[in-house]
Amino acid sequence: MAFALQTPASLVNWAQSALILGVALAGALVVRTLLLRWLRRFAVDPQSAGRILLDALRFPSLLWCAIVALAITLEMVKLPGNAARWASAGAVVFLVLSMSVVCSTLLVRLAVHQAARRGPAIAVSGVSRALIHVFLLLLGGTVLLRYFDLSITPILTALGVGGLAVALALQDTLANFFAGIHILVEAPISVGDFIRLSAGEEGTVSDIGWRTTRVLTTAGNTIVIPNVKITSGILTNYALPDQKLCIEVVLVAGLDADVQRASQAAMEDARLVEGVMPDFAPLVLFDPGVTPTHIQFKLIVRVGHRLEMGRVQSRIRLQVLERFRREGIPLPSAGQAALHKP
Repeated sequence: MAFALQTPASLVNWAQSALILGVALAGALVVRTLLLRWLRRFAVDPQSAGRILLDALRFPSLLWCAIVALAITLEMVKLPGNAARWASAGAVVFLVLSMSVVCSTLLVRLAVHQAARRGPAIAVSGVSRALIHVFLLLLGGTVLLRYFDLSITPILTALGVGGLAVALALQDTLANFFAGIHILVEAPISVGDFIRLSAGEEGTVSDIGWRTTRVLTTAGNTIVIPNVKITSGILTNYALPDQKLCIEVVLVAGLDADVQRASQAAMEDARLVEGVMPDFAPLVLFDPGVTPTHIQFKLIVRVGHRLEMGRVQSRIRLQVLERFRREGIPLPSAGQAALHKP
């Protein structure tokens, strides 16, 4: 009892604060463990949305437990002066900002996960990721302003005056930014689409950023195109309404060839070529037909993607050539070509 009377009051307050902090932290950690254990039931698949949520919350939840324990301690222990008010405000700011960052990152990862499951045509672009981050961070900032009872009118006024100056200085950048939003909303193109611009550039869209769109060519190079060029120019999207497309393969035979036999052989061999869609029967058009040097016709098949067009055409030509030679279907002779050469 004598020792208790001689104990300074500050030591008693520190011990009481430490005890409250420890109990609050232990309780928060227990709640965290139960929640993570519940989430683990939905995270059996490493690629599932539950696993993404579990991985995103594992470390930040530890910090949130510490912040919650600190807030409880501050409510129960009276600190001198303005220390309690500043400590409480700091805890709220950290909690809101950290939750905003975690939620924005989590939403982006979930969007990428869903896009990967449904195919590259809806893959998440750079501008959509930026918009998710900006929206949630602005939402967190609005919550903090409401918490501290701050008026946003002066902020909006300052942003209006400063924004006018920035808009005049960054006209091209802002035009490309809003063009990127236009692409995201209207979706004339998506990541994974094969497109061709009126200027001749073509390739697969690899990313739609806030200022530029990146297109991967068949040669493996990347073309960086300003978003304004996409929205204001004429382009062909070979993925709309479907990535499947019909292609023509020009075939020739000698003037003495049996047209019916040659056409039947071409259609039969086309069905055996890898890359030809089985749901579309090959079609032969006798076009342009008989020429002075040979017989020419077109074989029409369907492929799954424009990038397969050249490979499928080459395979069909080789297959039909071998078939013609094997069955004795005559090919155009060099003598006939020389005879009719102008």
